[in-house]
Amino acid sequence: MRLGIISALAEEQHGLIEALESPYKLVHGMREYTGGKLWEIDAVCVLSRIGKVAAAMTASILVEKFGVTHIVFTGVAGSGDKNVKVGDIVVAEELVQHDFDASPLFPQFEIPLTGLSRFATDTGLTEQLAAAAAQTTRVHRGMIASGDQFIGKLAQIQALKAALPDLLAVEMEGAAVAQVCFELGIPFAVIRTISDNANDDAAVDFMHFIKTVASRYAFDVIERFCREHVRSV
Repeated sequence: MRLGIISALAEEQHGLIEALESPYKLVHGMREYTGGKLWEIDAVCVLSRIGKVAAAMTASILVEKFGVTHIVFTGVAGSGDKNVKVGDIVVAEELVQHDFDASPLFPQFEIPLTGLSRFATDTGLTEQLAAAAAQTTRVHRGMIASGDQFIGKLAQIQALKAALPDLLAVEMEGAAVAQVCFELGIPFAVIRTISDNANDDAAVDFMHFIKTVASRYAFDVIERFCREHVRSV
């Protein structure tokens, strides 16, 4: 395995780069890629920046230039369900681009020429990450929706929930990474810590949470995931 670890913001990946053994850095496409050994796993860490295009570009470069064989996206998200609380973790089983609509040429949410509106994560990676996350906090598994907008109004999340009743969380990158990995045949997983309720207080809650909790959760989960993977091979 050569693992690519993507986060949108530095706070979501705090500590992981410092944990790399024999690190090396390469700047490409306005991003800094840091490689090395992460708890005995060959890994490359990178910040994608925010949004679907930025995330898709980053995932593509990880595969084509750095030769990663698996990708994990870790970060924060807004809750998309009343039972998913701040501090919980959602591990994606499938992802949809909630702002993609090429109707009437194609059904809403369907990505043209793929026949898919939802992209499934890798079962093995998802199982391992969910098990690692369960040692940190409460875990939910299911559908995450991505779009190029910060969901910070109650009316927005209510509209999304009406269109996607099984929605668990909303963010801005995961489904783009999912499409890239699907098209390139790369196993991937997406894990998100819930930072806010995607309502009118979301912006304030998001910034506080990401600085105080999200980075620690991500570090702990990735460490457990790596150590357990090494033990199992």
